[in-house]
Amino acid sequence: MIENYTVCHCEQVSFNDIADAMHNSEKFDDVLSAFDSVQNITHCSTGCGGCYQKVLDIISDIMNGAAH
Repeated sequence: MIENYTVCHCEQVSFNDIADAMHNSEKFDDVLSAFDSVQNITHCSTGCGGCYQKVLDIISDIMNGAAH
């Protein structure tokens, strides 16, 4: 299990929040569609946008099975 940490400081969204949003959503074929869903659920990357790439990387890792 990966240690939980804050990814989006503006909206206080953690790694676990993103993982939970992914696991509770439909299965997606691409990272950008999954990002849209995660963003709608968690509101991550709606403040300054500085976490955008971090969120994409986490989503990609989860989709590829590298993070649970």
